[in-house]
Amino acid sequence: MDPAKLSAIMQLSEFDYVLPAQQIAQHPLESRDAARMLMLDYVAGNYEDRFFTDLPGLLRGDELVIVNNTRVIPARLLGRRVKAIAVAGSTQPSPAEAEIEVLLSHQVDDSTWEALVRPGKKLRVGQRLRFGGGELEAEIIAHGNEGMRTLRFSSATGAVAIDEISRLGHMPLPPYIDRADEASDRERYQTIFASQPGAIAAPTAGLHFTPKILEKIRERGIEICELTLHVGLGTFQPIRTETLEAHAMHSEVYEISAKTAEQISRAKTAGRPILAVGTTTVRALEAAALRAIETDCGQRLAAGKAEARLFITPGFRFRVVDALLTNFHLPRSTLLALVCALAGRERILAAYRHAVEAGYRFYSYGDCMLLR
Repeated sequence: MDPAKLSAIMQLSEFDYVLPAQQIAQHPLESRDAARMLMLDYVAGNYEDRFFTDLPGLLRGDELVIVNNTRVIPARLLGRRVKAIAVAGSTQPSPAEAEIEVLLSHQVDDSTWEALVRPGKKLRVGQRLRFGGGELEAEIIAHGNEGMRTLRFSSATGAVAIDEISRLGHMPLPPYIDRADEASDRERYQTIFASQPGAIAAPTAGLHFTPKILEKIRERGIEICELTLHVGLGTFQPIRTETLEAHAMHSEVYEISAKTAEQISRAKTAGRPILAVGTTTVRALEAAALRAIETDCGQRLAAGKAEARLFITPGFRFRVVDALLTNFHLPRSTLLALVCALAGRERILAAYRHAVEAGYRFYSYGDCMLLR
């Protein structure tokens, strides 16, 4: 069997745990690096309560730390469905326009996006949508599955569409954050190394880093390098099948530079640990490693731009990643399956039970884990 495939069929119910709603973090902490950190030795199964600020001192000193530099765009647009009515032989927009919500998913070109549109049943090809005071409009030009549509944007003011989207859009906070986005989220729902726009969700493990923490890591002689994976629907799409094997992942665009690929190759050759910051970093690294095998490029990783559709589940053979810094993930999710693949399902679920009992804060704005 291909080592990237499941070694055995696993039921979704095997990746469940109970979390009190009050432990879902609704706001970030005042300081980025103030989070608690549960450190798990996934070989021995031991875990220890620490703080994220302990991270630099807990590292061996020869790791290669890899972060995701994607930047979240204000991808959630609130608008209206323009309903045309006949007036003297022509059509004009109805004054009663139905409200709609658009979550941008993937940019096709300068003015065209694939997006999740709600409610989607009445939104057919040719339907026009209006945002703000009408300065931004979109036309549905293609119909996809599960509420997906392709939209072509235009600006009534002559502005570039992405500029209007950035001005009118809201930060796409995940649905378990039960509040409207705030002005502060535009800064706090970004990592300090976010430089490449395109994500619809933050690589949340990176949210804890501050310039001071990075400086302390570098003072120990530890290398830090970057890659880009634009977090999309593939990361957060719910699993609706009874087994993991039946779930199909959305693809996500990633890019690994030749320099980063070379740094990783040198570190692996020298036997140095690769510490991935976040599950999105893991997906990009392991997808690039598999692509190197498939293309027979003679390298550990295939550098360049590609799409990751990789679903990492227990039984997966990790070719690059040795250690992982990650936040806590939803039950029955692809991300929980990924961390279980690295550290073992029983060990992870035991650590999660401890985190619940110890009052850790969960999910995007919550605390983190160090798996090594």
